[in-house]
Amino acid sequence: MLLGTVGVVFWLLVFGVLFRVLRYFRGVAEIGPLLAGKLLSLVLLSFFAILLLSNVITALSSFFLAKDLDLLVSAPVDWLDLYLAKLAETMVHSSWMVAVMAVPILTAYGVVYDGGWLFAPYAVFIFLPLLTIPAVIGTALTLILVNVFPARRTRDILSIITIAAAGVLVLLFRMIRPEQLARPEGFQSLLDFITLLRTPTSPALPSEWATSGFMGFLVGPLDVLPILLLWSTAAASVVIGALLHRAMYAAGFTKAQEGAERYVTGRLWQLLLNPILKPLAVSKREFIIKDLKLFFRDTTQWSQLILLGVLVIIYLFNIQALPLFRGEQVPFLLVSVISFLNLGLAGFVLSSIAARFIFPSISLEGRQMWLLRSSPLDLRALMWSKYWIGTVPLLVIALVITIFTNVLLRATPFMMTLGIVTIILLTLAISALALGFGALYPQFETENAAQIPTSFGGLVFMMTTIALVAGVIVLEAVPVYGYMNATFRGQEVSVTSAMIAAFAGVIALCAAATAVPLIVGLRRMESFEF
Repeated sequence: MLLGTVGVVFWLLVFGVLFRVLRYFRGVAEIGPLLAGKLLSLVLLSFFAILLLSNVITALSSFFLAKDLDLLVSAPVDWLDLYLAKLAETMVHSSWMVAVMAVPILTAYGVVYDGGWLFAPYAVFIFLPLLTIPAVIGTALTLILVNVFPARRTRDILSIITIAAAGVLVLLFRMIRPEQLARPEGFQSLLDFITLLRTPTSPALPSEWATSGFMGFLVGPLDVLPILLLWSTAAASVVIGALLHRAMYAAGFTKAQEGAERYVTGRLWQLLLNPILKPLAVSKREFIIKDLKLFFRDTTQWSQLILLGVLVIIYLFNIQALPLFRGEQVPFLLVSVISFLNLGLAGFVLSSIAARFIFPSISLEGRQMWLLRSSPLDLRALMWSKYWIGTVPLLVIALVITIFTNVLLRATPFMMTLGIVTIILLTLAISALALGFGALYPQFETENAAQIPTSFGGLVFMMTTIALVAGVIVLEAVPVYGYMNATFRGQEVSVTSAMIAAFAGVIALCAAATAVPLIVGLRRMESFEF
């Protein structure tokens, strides 16, 4: 009931924002449907690119590194059944978030443009092949890569995946061209602007076919060709993917059983880490080294850094693309509000990263946790090492996002200082919450590390961190409003009791969100039974 309630609230928020935008578009004669179609095209194109990258990473673990494959491959199971089952598993784990996000978006389009009750099954009919095509392409690309490079030699595979991800990212930016839509005054005439809106964003991609199918149903005229292109391409891709699987999977799976090359030797680890970890106690130092080695040996863990890099680049690009400093001078209040609300967006990004990397850290100990529980080692050292080994990289990412976005927004020194201090407090709290909830809801028998963040505990963690970020934003709204009001009136900014109380509340909230989860998580680890 709790998860359902929070999910419905999230859907209502997304639906409400998009409903107002689309209702405004519909009120604009001639150009309104074109703007709505262009917006949907950009959303679906972004979904398609995200799905393509996500399926490449997920297929690597589903088809080659999952623990159940030793039994399935050796069993008398038909190769087509195995392919379809693993393809469905890959598609579900890679696409569920996109599918959940698409529900309020498509609902808003159906309500504003009077799609009726038939629009719901029609939307599922259009969206299903849009999920299938990137799943098949990602699976096929992973199959080819594994046959060229053994699956556990992560450096070779990930170097190619990184190049492909960068290429897809650049291609996506050039196709979207958001800066042109944000600056209609840059066109010579209204006709040029309308021509751009009528031009398909990516006519050769399935996302554009899905857009044509949706908008044809809602505003007319309905064209059957894009729907045929979608389903025929999806069917053909599944057939071709199955043929590639039959021809190449056995050799690829055999290569996937090879051990990883020792790119990082023990001597190199000592050379790099000894100067940094020398002041620490022996148990803490060894726990940190163990976690680092396991992280870089696990393909399914290390490969997620690609998606993290893409996420950060897209985030900074979107801030840079805001039309704030082009043409007329943007008011100080607007820039300050965007800089302040950027803290909430950065907190949400950090929560997503923590859910993927810090939350599963306890579960990834697996069956060896009983060794740690039965040994004389102090579990506080294990908790301490896992907390800081996840917090330090997350803090670096948080500072990069906050500082660069404030520089791009030309934020004032007050907003820059507020952003840096707040993001540090949020990062410490988010890391502690991820580790605490990971200890409260462990999954030691999981087949795939990528499945841990999507568990019940992962969803509870995400809801808690979103509530924490919202609480911090609400508390800091009081001093930020006082600062902007005084600056706008040309008055000297004075420190009031309300400002002090608000900042004290933020510090107390983040301190409690840091200490309590670590204490509760440690007690939960001490009570583990195997």
